[in-house]
Amino acid sequence: MTGVLVLAGTPIGDVADAPPRLLTELGSADVIAAEDTRRLRRLTQALGVEPTGRVVSYFEGNEVGRTPELVEALKGGARVLLVTDAGMPSVSDPGYRLVDAAVAAGIKVTAVPGPSAVLTALALSGLPVDRFTFEGFLPRKNGDRARTLAELKAEPRTMVFFEAPHRIAEALAAMAEALGADRPAAVCRELTKTYEEVKRGPLAELAAWAADGVKGEITVVVAGAPPAPPQEHTPAELARLVALREEAAGERRKEAIASVAAELGLPKREVFDAVVAAKHAG
Repeated sequence: MTGVLVLAGTPIGDVADAPPRLLTELGSADVIAAEDTRRLRRLTQALGVEPTGRVVSYFEGNEVGRTPELVEALKGGARVLLVTDAGMPSVSDPGYRLVDAAVAAGIKVTAVPGPSAVLTALALSGLPVDRFTFEGFLPRKNGDRARTLAELKAEPRTMVFFEAPHRIAEALAAMAEALGADRPAAVCRELTKTYEEVKRGPLAELAAWAADGVKGEITVVVAGAPPAPPQEHTPAELARLVALREEAAGERRKEAIASVAAELGLPKREVFDAVVAAKHAG
């Protein structure tokens, strides 16, 4: 009988946020794979839990080599608990490789839901939360970062980023240049900790604020691109687009009218009337 891989969310700041199931899993797992075994030790001591299973490290530098070992333990029936330093495993943290390998091996994967810096920052930002995208850490090199932000300029959903404190001022300045100085955003730092702070404002203003230095764990939330103003299409332009489809694509007029209407989000009658008006004008 194969074992179970358990992905467990750990507190992002306040230890009191640890879910009860986390304590149970920490005390009963056969193997605990931790991003930092020293941090795990501090966490279990703070929670008053004594792990009974084997504790191994599982971080960016060794996850490729350690994944097969953990999969073998799972195949042998072990309950393997995966934890990172804070938040959910695999969200900009180690975990994806192990989950992928476990799924490929037909091993059950479950989770202990826990605190998430992404969702906490999103909720506190004051920006739209109905649709959002998580972008993780921006590239470190200026050129790569500029290209990534250029691709996101038209993104309509609210965007969530992680950033290191020593790069936050540079990252916010790059965001202001690429996405617009007036784009609303929020910088959330030290979430759930003693010195929690949420700074809201336009990107240019936040970049100026961060220039003096910002400490702690940081999550940045940026508003999506505003909707483009509706385009005005003159009857002559509509007739021209229909004619182009007739000539270039070989569509019949009825099909061309339907295609143009669908492409522009207009009623077919409006496009038909434009074609008729252009014919009479000619």
